[in-house]
Amino acid sequence: MESYLWHELITQESLPFPTKEFKVLQTHISYVFITDEIVYKIKKPVNFGFLDFTTLEKRRFYCEREVELNKRLCPDIYLGVVPVIRRGERFFIEDVAKPWVPSRGEVVDYAVKMKRLPEEGMMKTLLAKGSLTPKHIDLIVNKLVPFYQTAETNEEISKYGSLEVVSYNIEENFSQTKDFVGKALTQRKFETIVSYSRRFMKEHASLFEKRIKEGFIRDGHGDLYSANICFDDLREVYIFDCIEFNERFRCGDVCSDLAFLAMDLDFYRLEELSKYFIDEYVKRSGDKDLLLLLDFYKCYRAYVRGKIGCFTSQDQSLSPKAREEALSLAQRYFDLAFRYAGGIPKILVFMGLSCTGKTYLAERMVQKYPAVYLSSDVERKRLLGLDPEKHYYAEFEQGIYSPEVSDKTYEVLAEKARIEVSYGRDVIIDATFRKKKWRDMLFSALKDIPCEVFFIWCVADDEVVKERFSKRATEKTASDALFETYLHQKKTFEPPVEIPNLLKIDTSSGNSNLLKMIEEFVKL
Repeated sequence: MESYLWHELITQESLPFPTKEFKVLQTHISYVFITDEIVYKIKKPVNFGFLDFTTLEKRRFYCEREVELNKRLCPDIYLGVVPVIRRGERFFIEDVAKPWVPSRGEVVDYAVKMKRLPEEGMMKTLLAKGSLTPKHIDLIVNKLVPFYQTAETNEEISKYGSLEVVSYNIEENFSQTKDFVGKALTQRKFETIVSYSRRFMKEHASLFEKRIKEGFIRDGHGDLYSANICFDDLREVYIFDCIEFNERFRCGDVCSDLAFLAMDLDFYRLEELSKYFIDEYVKRSGDKDLLLLLDFYKCYRAYVRGKIGCFTSQDQSLSPKAREEALSLAQRYFDLAFRYAGGIPKILVFMGLSCTGKTYLAERMVQKYPAVYLSSDVERKRLLGLDPEKHYYAEFEQGIYSPEVSDKTYEVLAEKARIEVSYGRDVIIDATFRKKKWRDMLFSALKDIPCEVFFIWCVADDEVVKERFSKRATEKTASDALFETYLHQKKTFEPPVEIPNLLKIDTSSGNSNLLKMIEEFVKL
């Protein structure tokens, strides 16, 4: 099998028309060539088990399937399948309007031909700009309701909604991500998601049967999220790039497709639009039972996105930064899956006077466990538009450390913690919390959010603290505190006697077991 590096072999001169713009993109399964008005996609000759494009015949078949299936929702965008031909040492993409004849050259591959969609209308672009509105959601619902009502269903398709197949898909995800437990999600979160998924299927077996009998298992889209949706202003919506290569991923309960987009909106912190999307779909379709399955399929879809992030983080062809970002995304998706599974996130508050070791321990915990790290030193400077890495020394409770600025800083910390745990994320906070009112702010912000809050109160001998301040002068830190600051803090410190989940630790000796003590205390 000859494998062509199409990103090197296809040029502007290979096209059947002139174009000013010519961009080449790659995914793990395709080469994408973008011109002024037309886009071509050539499939890579890969076999990942769940897809097989290794022969010319298979690539042609799946190109034709891609066009056929996507014409259901985008009849004017998918134009057809065209041959990629070789003449001598040069390669050309033929025009679909010019039928290929052997004298024109050897067919070496096939491409899907599409109209180019407007970049400014891509849903991901609108999400990045914060300009997605309920009117955009209405367009999606108007397109999807008739689509799912008329999408093909039969006995063969219905099996994809059976507990046997649904369970297989879910267990496959778990087995494929075991090696990432401890890196992308904690053992506790993994076990919570696994337990929830298995329990839901066991307790709702009759619901899955009912969905099959009532015809809600359809040949759907399979990849219904923001990356595959585009708007032409508010006139039209294009839902493209459905899964053509594997029926198990495309066919299933319509709720699975809808849950994917709803989860995607949740991921972008647009829960009101997510709820609006589902409410409008239910209102228009009359499918009220999908609400009973929504969190289950949201959990499944979020976990799949987390799995993909894990796989991407292992791709050695990517830069270290790109792999790190992929793992970070995976963590966020797994946290969202944890929330859908009814998981209770944890907040670890490392409190205590300056230089008592709270920052050191908080940072070590973040290195070991996927969590959001919030620092009062950083948030204070962000609040004032200052560089977090620069120092702004001031007298005790003066300048940027005035009581007013400090109160506002703790309000910001509390609100950010509230938002993060509401999406299933564990949070680690690094701040003195030396006043009871600041601790009360945190509990007040969290009063309606299911979460567990643990305070780790760090203390140390004065001489040890003084020595640490001397060493800190040469270190890179966001803190501006001096030993004199510590002494003033000590005089005004309000002990956290009201805190139920409190661990007081003396960091004077730098005990290597401190992290283990904390882990046992919070049961991460």
